[in-house]
Amino acid sequence: MTNKKQRLASVDALRGFDMFWIIGGEALFLPLFALTGWTIFQFGHGQMQHTPWHGFSFYDLIFPLFIFLSGVTLGLANKALRGLPMGQRTPVYRKAVKRLLLLILLGVLYNHGWGTGIPADLSEIRYASVLARIGFAWFFAAMIVWHFGIRTQYVIAASILLGYWLLQAVAGDYTPEGSVNAWVDQHFLPGITYQNRAYDPEGVLSTIPAIANALFGVFAGRWLSKNAGDHRAILQGLFIGAAACLLVGFLWHWIYPVNKELWTSSFVLITCGCCLLLLGIFYLVVDMWRWKTFTYFFSVIGCNAILVYLGTSLVNWQYTSKSVFGGIASALPEAAGILVIACGVILLQWLVLRFLYKRGIFISP
Repeated sequence: MTNKKQRLASVDALRGFDMFWIIGGEALFLPLFALTGWTIFQFGHGQMQHTPWHGFSFYDLIFPLFIFLSGVTLGLANKALRGLPMGQRTPVYRKAVKRLLLLILLGVLYNHGWGTGIPADLSEIRYASVLARIGFAWFFAAMIVWHFGIRTQYVIAASILLGYWLLQAVAGDYTPEGSVNAWVDQHFLPGITYQNRAYDPEGVLSTIPAIANALFGVFAGRWLSKNAGDHRAILQGLFIGAAACLLVGFLWHWIYPVNKELWTSSFVLITCGCCLLLLGIFYLVVDMWRWKTFTYFFSVIGCNAILVYLGTSLVNWQYTSKSVFGGIASALPEAAGILVIACGVILLQWLVLRFLYKRGIFISP
């Protein structure tokens, strides 16, 4: 749908920064390292790979950052349905359910629609997806925010993290096949799992702690709204919150490993700490220092983030970039040519998104 409401610039820019790595930013480091020999680019390339099991890399942050930012928008709206008659609640519920179902459907399309095709046998469809997890995390966070007081929301977030930890600790197995996540997915997840694994990285159980990621975003958004105009208070709150989450997350890691695939509670705290830190930095750069070029580049991407994500599946941007820039790339040394094609992939997508941005077209479920 087209949405022309006022948007917070730093949030849109941070969402664009998040999606920048999805649309091809991760492909820049390797050719840059080949051209310069600078180890910082080699390090950057390493950070653009998901951690195989326990541990954390920057690329592991992209998914939870998007969930966190969906919560920020809820916190900025600061809407409550408590005490309202059902006639006023029903349209809000209907819209929330519609959004959830649409994200689940788009997730199925992303998983299967372009490649092998969606199977005729419904039991062979992978229903779990990145978009479905975003939808569920936002939906349940919205229900919590709309129906419970602020203190209760904090209690629920803490209970989710502690309860999930206790459940996994009682099971006592953090291996792919032996984890409680694998057992739940094998018994309760419809369809197939990702690559037919024993568990699905976007499975049933690991979606529950993702709700806490969205709730931390809610708390941050509410803090931004409550202290609007007081830059110092906003930055202090965001950075102190980031430090607290990171400290507790890293300490917890010693007994409860940080693991994206299982979405452990320690992983939630580490990612929320990083999200708060990035939100503080972007608030400083975008809303305080007003770096317009920086803001504009990322906001163009961030205002149509779902479209960006789907576009990486629906369109072969690599092929398109080679069609447009292949001649230039072939005339350059190999590493420079690869860099040209990688930059072309980003540029072509950005130009399409700019076309929508200039016309005020923001497509969201």
